[in-house]
Amino acid sequence: MKTPMTPDTPTPRRTLLLALAALALSPAHLHAQPQPFDHGHAAWTALLKKHVVVLGGGKASQLRYAGMAADRAALKAYTDTLSAVPKAAFDGWTAPQQMAFLINAYNAFTVELILTRYPKLESIKDLGSLLSSPWKPKFIALLGGKVSLDDIEHEMLRARGRYDDPRVHFAVNCASIGCPALREEAFVPERLGAQLDEQAARFLSDRSRNRYNPASGQLEVSKIFDWFGDDFKRGHQGIASLPAFLARHADRLADTPADRERVRGQQVPISHLDYDWKLNDAR
Repeated sequence: MKTPMTPDTPTPRRTLLLALAALALSPAHLHAQPQPFDHGHAAWTALLKKHVVVLGGGKASQLRYAGMAADRAALKAYTDTLSAVPKAAFDGWTAPQQMAFLINAYNAFTVELILTRYPKLESIKDLGSLLSSPWKPKFIALLGGKVSLDDIEHEMLRARGRYDDPRVHFAVNCASIGCPALREEAFVPERLGAQLDEQAARFLSDRSRNRYNPASGQLEVSKIFDWFGDDFKRGHQGIASLPAFLARHADRLADTPADRERVRGQQVPISHLDYDWKLNDAR
């Protein structure tokens, strides 16, 4: 005989609803809520401070890839936070927040790319071939899609009318000796301008890669200024040409007052030095 239910006897439906309500209020459920994105990129800074070796007073740097390999779980945890950012959230950020995010993403995923074959490579170019580039594969989960390193640099950071800031070339690091230094901290929105200026100053102070040569009367500068010279013509900070940009750094590029004045006069020929693609590994 079926026992009639009293008002105090829970029905299966009521039991299910009570269980769902308890789950919603449980600490485990609350902890599962998505956390705000860390624009301070503290996890990336911790890895960089641990493994970047600063050289020449900050003019260059190398990276302990073996150490990064040992900390690969921490690296993946950081890149997972980048991959988790929805495009709608990114689109609502300020320009400095977006730029810092993209620069840090480029550098972190470049390290991850190197670690896919480290230590069995001498250059990032070993990850490519005559028919393929290591910067082309879309292996990066970012902003709701799959992108390449080239996509981050050229389609996002360098997109005309978006940021138009040539200083990004001193911030993104291609894992090579010829690159501007991999900074020993993450780029952060509130200090981004100062960080980019410092990166430019460091790179242009490195006479192995940028200098005025009194013997030839030429500015001998990195191939970066050959590949991306047009980026220095977009009027950033009132600069409308590559010579005008280099003129601002005359004191770093030349030694004597007379040579510095020549650089400031923007009349000296510009030539480009060979690029060193060897891995920037601190072995």
